[in-house]
Amino acid sequence: MSIIWIIITGAVIGALARLFMKGDQNLGILWTIILGAAGAAVGYLITDAFGWADTAGGDWIRWVVSIVLAIIFISIYLGATRGRRPVRR
Repeated sequence: MSIIWIIITGAVIGALARLFMKGDQNLGILWTIILGAAGAAVGYLITDAFGWADTAGGDWIRWVVSIVLAIIFISIYLGATRGRRPVRR
C-alpha cells in the first residue's frame, strides 16, 4: 500500500469519524489523517482476523469498523490533550 493511499484513506476515515462525533473537536487536519489512518489499519486487521471481509458486504463492514475505531482513537487523543494550551510568550 502506498503512502499516498494511506493518507487519502486516513483523511476520509478521519473526516467521517469527526462528522459522526458529537461536539466540537479541537483537532488539526494532520491529526485527523493520522488517527483516521490508524483506525483504518486496525479496522483492516480486525475484519481480516475475524473473516468479516470475506463475507457479503465485507467492504462495508470494514469501513464501519474503521470509522468506529477512528472515533475511539480521536476520543482518546482529545481526552489526553484536553486542557493543554500552547505556551504563549
